[in-house]
Amino acid sequence: MRIKTVLTAGFGLMMMGAAPAFAEAKIYPYHGENFCPAGYQPITISGVVCCGQPNQSISYQQAKMTPAPRKVIKRHVHRARAQVNCTVGTKGCTFD
Repeated sequence: MRIKTVLTAGFGLMMMGAAPAFAEAKIYPYHGENFCPAGYQPITISGVVCCGQPNQSISYQQAKMTPAPRKVIKRHVHRARAQVNCTVGTKGCTFD
């Protein structure tokens, strides 16, 4: 029974370690000076610049840019306020 538990745990850890290999990382080109060896160019992986081959067409900065903010049109709506007629010494107020 104990061997089965150990094997199951080992198999689970092995699969967890292999999971990131199935998902392809986004490698962005970095537009800067090229000090990389021939056939490579500057790339960005998780914000780190190194040499390699990009698999994305836009740069990391372009991917993180937000679209232009929407133009907000504020419209003032005039609402009539109720007039409060409270005299000193009366109990409660009346609204006109």
